[in-house]
Amino acid sequence: MMISKFADVRYDRLMVKVMPLEAMPLSPPTGVAQFALLADPLRLRIVESLAREQLCTCHLIAITGAKQTTISNHLRILREAHVVLGEAQGRFTWYRLAPGAFAEGLIRLQDIAGTGETTPRLRPACAP
Repeated sequence: MMISKFADVRYDRLMVKVMPLEAMPLSPPTGVAQFALLADPLRLRIVESLAREQLCTCHLIAITGAKQTTISNHLRILREAHVVLGEAQGRFTWYRLAPGAFAEGLIRLQDIAGTGETTPRLRPACAP
């Protein structure tokens, strides 16, 4: 085992690198990562709810029917991805979507959806 700026831990053939917090990326996710965030049905419901209004955890529990720990875990994932912002107010934290959180993914989907009927055939048919 070697300890340096990054911890190197070797288990047989598997090597796990632990990144310090200051080395973590601070930019919002792009492309596939945006879609991965929305792949979980509960997380998608949370994002849809936050797109309509600012909510605290208790509101999200009432809307989704999920447990508090589950909601908090999904909010943590969304906060770490910089697509949800939280604002503490007394004992409560109000959550909202970050401006432009899913803009790149939306643009990509619009580009894909807009070409369906007008997509040309660019290749010849395969030989029999």
